[in-house]
Amino acid sequence: MTMNDLKLSGYIPGAIGRIAELHARYYYQHWGFHLFFESKVATELSEFLRRFNEEHDGFWVANVEEKIVGSIAIDGVNHDSQGAHLRWFIVAPQSQGHGVGKMLLEEAVEFCRKKKFGRVYLWTFTGLDPARHLYEECGFKLCEEREGNQWGRTVTEQRFELIL
Repeated sequence: MTMNDLKLSGYIPGAIGRIAELHARYYYQHWGFHLFFESKVATELSEFLRRFNEEHDGFWVANVEEKIVGSIAIDGVNHDSQGAHLRWFIVAPQSQGHGVGKMLLEEAVEFCRKKKFGRVYLWTFTGLDPARHLYEECGFKLCEEREGNQWGRTVTEQRFELIL
């Protein structure tokens, strides 16, 4: 894969299923997450896209030869009170290390800047070091850590925030 093969787009048919699959396979293989997590991703992503409003929401998929290899979203429904919520950021294993994640993250942050959002936040958990490196490289700061189980099992959840 080269960066010349990579294209960013908005929603395309099959995106919900493919993004849920990317999350399910990766987090099962590396973290043992099961049905709870996959169904949470699919349900919440579906709900987000159903209420999608281009005035405050952003959604991008990375495609190589018509196959989705990554995604990211900005849920801006509460941007004025809580900040914009960065969600569903993932890159397929075979596409990691090629700049796909960086490109997706930069696109999402630039969207927030153009919309003049005050801040962007995301929830993740300890151990996802390559993603954390990208967040910090982009200016996100760790602002909260706590034990939680929103992922289907107990992990040390982390909240990162970027003040724009």
